[in-house]
Amino acid sequence: MSTLKIATFNINGVRSRIGALVEWLEREAPDIVCLQELKAPDDAFPIDEIRAAGYGAIWHGQRSWNGVAILARGMEPLESRRGLPGDPADEQSRYLEGVAHGVIVGCLYLPNGNPQPGPKFDYKLAWFERLIEHAASLHGTGHPVVLAGDYNVVPTDELDIYNPRSWKKDALLQPESRDAYARLLAQGWTDAVRALHPEEKIFTFWDYFRKHWERDAGLRIDHLLLSPGLLPRLREAGVDRWVRGRPKPSDHAPTWIVLDE
Repeated sequence: MSTLKIATFNINGVRSRIGALVEWLEREAPDIVCLQELKAPDDAFPIDEIRAAGYGAIWHGQRSWNGVAILARGMEPLESRRGLPGDPADEQSRYLEGVAHGVIVGCLYLPNGNPQPGPKFDYKLAWFERLIEHAASLHGTGHPVVLAGDYNVVPTDELDIYNPRSWKKDALLQPESRDAYARLLAQGWTDAVRALHPEEKIFTFWDYFRKHWERDAGLRIDHLLLSPGLLPRLREAGVDRWVRGRPKPSDHAPTWIVLDE
């Protein structure tokens, strides 16, 4: 049976890490990729290198900050939405939606929210509410949907962070952030990585400070959520940790799932 591999990767600068991105694409060959933190305007997105690696792409960039993209192996994704509904004044490039290989993919970069409390945390929670509302409409269609990206939420203290003690005041661990994530799941979405690895400590992010990578002091903040119809097709899930160990890496590693097609 053929399969479909879908990945999410906060690239933390697509132009400076295009070599690492292409190396990963060639080695792991995901069919669909959601990228976050492009940190590049639309006209600086390295589409030529990505096409040379065998991928079509849609992207929603922003100079210096944010930015999201969807890549599809051997085809051009069909864009269905650019930006979350609910706030016409929001100019941050954090959400892109498209169709590829028979699946609707929502690529998201949820606000970090630090420092909290404050306006950045308020923006995070407001953005989260808009995501929850839009996700409900996607869920209601009955179509196969994956909501993939950097959620900037550590779901639990026990399995999703090396040690919560020094992170207690961080926006990623606040009760409001976790509650919003739980309410999103309660619509009927499945956290795919956790579904297949219910008791395993899994990390997708290791910041650049205090030798966190060398000590494996990580966090799980990159998630792939599946609509109900995709859950029976879920076969594998994991993290390409080797990417984080390469020279001058992103502080995230690609996180992926494999579905029966």
